[in-house]
Amino acid sequence: MLKNQFAGNPWPAGLFLFFVVFVVYIVGFVIFASRQHMELVRADYYDQEIRFQQQIDRERRTAPIMAHAAIDYDRARQSITVSLPSVKTNDLAGEISLYRPSDSELDRDVALALDAAGRQAIDSRALRAGLWRVRVAWKAGGQDYFFEKPIIIRS
Repeated sequence: MLKNQFAGNPWPAGLFLFFVVFVVYIVGFVIFASRQHMELVRADYYDQEIRFQQQIDRERRTAPIMAHAAIDYDRARQSITVSLPSVKTNDLAGEISLYRPSDSELDRDVALALDAAGRQAIDSRALRAGLWRVRVAWKAGGQDYFFEKPIIIRS
């Protein structure tokens, strides 16, 4: 008798089918979302955000000497040249970071070691083609300085 009551009415079967499809979709989406690799730009992203004001101060301090500082990429020689204003190299300490925005595993850090002319060349043959941000952070005379420049390495 109950079977005859639902025989001509498709709504109960339709609602049941709708909820089954909905549950399968939600379960599939949860599985898909849990398998996605979400990579922060840097592993210490949150620590970097906390130190943001210090970074602003470094960049403000560097602004007056930017006319004498440069980062150049020479495709023919496959090298990146960092030039800083004339400073005493015995009072200088710093680091050059080659930052790849699209893949943090390719990032490299090089110790700052300027020659007598205030330049340092970095071999770029091992770097993958694409966008790189060259970041130079150094300390001289008790003051911190920083500047960066995006470059595009072509193969």
